Amino acid sequence: MDTAELIKKVRKIEIKAKGLSGQLFSGEYHSAFKGRGMSFSEVREYQFGDDVRNIDWNVTARFGHPFVKVYEEERELSVMLLVDVSGSGNFGSAQSLKKEIIIEICAVLAFSVMSNNDKVGLILFSDKIEKFIPPRKGKSHILRIIRDLIETTPQSRQTDIQQALVYFRNVIKKRCTAFIISDFINTGYEDALKITARKHDLVALRIYDPRENELPDVGLMKITDEESGKSMWIDTSDARLRTQYKARAIKQFDDTRNNFLKAGVDFANISTTESYVRHLMNLFKKREGK
Repeated sequence: MDTAELIKKVRKIEIKAKGLSGQLFSGEYHSAFKGRGMSFSEVREYQFGDDVRNIDWNVTARFGHPFVKVYEEERELSVMLLVDVSGSGNFGSAQSLKKEIIIEICAVLAFSVMSNNDKVGLILFSDKIEKFIPPRKGKSHILRIIRDLIETTPQSRQTDIQQALVYFRNVIKKRCTAFIISDFINTGYEDALKITARKHDLVALRIYDPRENELPDVGLMKITDEESGKSMWIDTSDARLRTQYKARAIKQFDDTRNNFLKAGVDFANISTTESYVRHLMNLFKKREGK
């Protein structure tokens, strides 16, 4: 992609993302991003209605009646985008590839963060860490993130979500809100998900294409695994094959959803054939009520 084409594409995404970021949050930004950092302020006597999880047991034991820790909300929030750039993102059966939807969502989130004067950073991952951009403020920083999302050619086509989560915890020590955006066609990341969700406010956005869930009956079809590069011919007129394919997809979805639920991670499932705005709005409204 030449420079002129890249600038045009970045600008197009910028215009769309700016408009959608306001539509999505409508002033409820801080309610949706519940992970705003908290710093210790003082200890005071327990009052009716205080969260018992904030009781300072050492002080309570010393004085013989309950005291609670009081925290202050920090003025700045950091948001991290953990983005899967493995080969499976190159799939899409309709107008958009999964990776194109991911880029748009990242841009919307980044401009929302910018408009609230907070910081945003980026981790691109496959089965290795492809790129890390520390959280910063400003439009030029947001545009750099969008450019890297568009331009980065990953060194690997495989996926390792566990490694991405471990790396994220190691480089971002302070609690933040993090969006991990992937199709989650991967296993072995369950423990890393739980550990990360305890340290950070983690949100999962699962991007999928309907054709990954169900095969059409169109006779012989050549399919290619974007991550391994292997191709094979299948007979989609075989009803048994289509049933097995659908059953595997349902199991993969159920396993992924259960991983999120067990880890206490808020999540949304977003199809390449639907507007992601509705799914994000529903997710953020749900978070406001927490």
